[in-house]
Formats: sequence, C-alpha cells, structure tokens
Amino acid sequence: MPRPSSLSPYPIPGALARRLWLRAQRLDETAPFGAGPEAVPAAVRHLGYVQIDTINVIERSHHHILWSRIPTYRREHLHQAQSIDRSLFEYWTHALAYIPSEDFRFFLPDMRRHRANPQAWFASVTAKDLAKVMRLVREGGPLTIRDIEDDVLVEKDHAWASRKPSKRALQLAFFTGALTVSARAGMLKTYEATDRHFAWEARPRPATETQILDYWLDRALRAQGLVSLDSICHLAPSRKPAVRARIEARLRRGRLVPVAVEGAGRVEHWATPETLEDTAAPDAEPVHILSPFDPLIIQRKRLSLFFGYEHRFEAYVPKEKRLFGYFALPILVGDRVAAVFDLKTDRTARRLLIQKATWLETPAAETKAAVDAALERFQEFQIADSQPFMQPADAR
Repeated sequence: MPRPSSLSPYPIPGALARRLWLRAQRLDETAPFGAGPEAVPAAVRHLGYVQIDTINVIERSHHHILWSRIPTYRREHLHQAQSIDRSLFEYWTHALAYIPSEDFRFFLPDMRRHRANPQAWFASVTAKDLAKVMRLVREGGPLTIRDIEDDVLVEKDHAWASRKPSKRALQLAFFTGALTVSARAGMLKTYEATDRHFAWEARPRPATETQILDYWLDRALRAQGLVSLDSICHLAPSRKPAVRARIEARLRRGRLVPVAVEGAGRVEHWATPETLEDTAAPDAEPVHILSPFDPLIIQRKRLSLFFGYEHRFEAYVPKEKRLFGYFALPILVGDRVAAVFDLKTDRTARRLLIQKATWLETPAAETKAAVDAALERFQEFQIADSQPFMQPADAR
C-alpha cells in the first residue's frame, strides 16, 4: 500500500477498519501475548488498561478480557502481577481498571486533585475516619474492610454504599493515592500503604499535562489502530480540545495521518503511517466470546460504526424488554459479530448454561462447530473442568 498522505484523509473501507482495530486489540490471533504469568502484564501494557467489574453471572470481566487474549490464562496469574510482581495496579480510567505500574505517574495529578477537592461521594468522610484507616494500615499492615470491626454501623445512603464508615474512608485514601489495592479476592480488596507496597526508593514524579495527553493518545493508537476524539477521550469529553492540539502537532510532523473511515461521515479518525502499511488479512478466523466490558465492545458507537452491530447491555433492563438477554456476550467470528449468547455459569452443577442464543447471521456448519468449540473452551475457563454445556431446545 502506498504511504498515506498527511494532507488529505486516506479512505479506509469498512472491512479494513475492522481488520486494523482487531489487529490493534490482538483479537485476530489466538495467543498474541504467549502463555504463563508474564503474559498478563504484557497484555495489559498493550491494551493500556483492563476494566474491572463486579458482575459475576459468568467470570468477572477483568479475568474474561485477559482470557480472550491469553488462552492459557489462570486467575492466579493476575494475582501474581498485582500482589507479587507488582507490575499492575488498580486505579480509575473511564472505570476501575488494572493499569501497568510503570504508568503510575500519569495518575498522580488525578490523585492530587482528589486530595484537594474530594468528590461529593466522600463528603461524609471525616478527618477522624481517614486518620483511623491510615493508622490501622500503617501499624497493622494490609487490611480489608472486614478487618475493621469497631465501626459504628450506619444506614446505607446508596445501594453501593457500606454500613461501615471506614469503607468510604478507605476508598478516599485509595483515590488520593495514600493507599493502593495490594490484593483482591473476588471484589474484596486488600489495602496497603502505596509507598510500602511498591517499595519505591522515591515516588515517581507526576507527569505533566502534556505528557498525560500524549499518554492518552499513544494508548489509544496502540490499542485501537484507528482513533477518533471520542475513542481517545472515552467518557472524558473535556479532554478533547487539548487532545486535538496534540493530534494536530503530530500531523504537522507526519507522525499521524488523517483517515476517512467508511460510514463515519464527519467523524474524524487518525492513524500512524505504520498502522496503515501492514493491512494483510489474517490467515484464520479466530472465535472469541467477548465480555460486554471488553475494550472492543465497551465503546458502543465505535462498535456500531466498525461492525454494524448495536450491543445492548440488558442486565438493568426489565426482563420483558430484553432482546439478547440479561448478560449477553457478543461472539466474534473472524471480523464479524456472528452471534450474541446470554450465558450463565452454574457453579453448583459446574457447567455453562446458554440462557438464550441469538444468531445475527445464518451460520454455516463450520461456523456452528467453531462456536461450539469456543463454548467448550469458555466452560473450561469458567469451571476448570469440562462438562457438556446446556442450552434451550430452540437455541439452534
């Protein structure tokens, strides 16, 4: 392919746009990061972050996202990265997420802002509450909210709140960077003093605003291939003017080129010249059962533009209004979303249940066979041994 011009948008057909995004997400092959514990930080470094979510109808999203790119993934590999090797840490991106520890400095300005101006959610946290949890950690070592037994319980003021005042104090200390999550068992977090956990000789120097903008842009280019202001600044629209200025600086230097994605209309996209030089199609069509929180799925408008598929997250939709099901998972076959299956893990019976199967195409026999094989692998991941997965009679 000729080297694209930095002056006029380079036309990108829909099929090529999908291919480039899948390649950036490392979903066009089966084991792009290798195997073993070292594959986990490698995957998170490439993606930039991996979202954490509480829903456990099936395995939670952070484990699921990693398994989609590391077929031999085991939950203890993430524990090793977070708690032993300390190569990953938890903080807020567009949601709570695992982030490479070498990127900690890009989040220090946010931590400083939380110290200076805590969100309204933390208005009930007193200086005494905060001093208490910091003293407990400092003197007694890492702790969970269950280890704090002397709280006077209060009425919950929110469905996600705790009756223990110390819970919110721990969260505030986490957002300010005084504490970090040193381990996680399900959704139970162990908090440790940040400096002690990382055993730094000196805390990293906070990134400047320009460095943070470049970090956001580079993260998106690496994990998305083709980027827009919406995709770079997902759920952070106030960043768009400053990010655009960084894009324009790179355009002037030829480090980025404008591209016109088919069907995008006036929505601008950009890519590096190197991304557009390697456009060969993959040799195979991997099948991936994706989490609704997977980075390929979470940006709904982008997903619709590139794949022509409107994902619906229906866990909070009344049952009678659901189209795909309570916890529907898109099934990627090659470069298309071929089906959406509502799955549930029956942990007592130790099997994967198909609550509802919705095919978005008329599947060929080989496609059905490939999806069935993927479901068997997914079940093994869910329950650690294989039993026949169950499905309703009308699922096919």
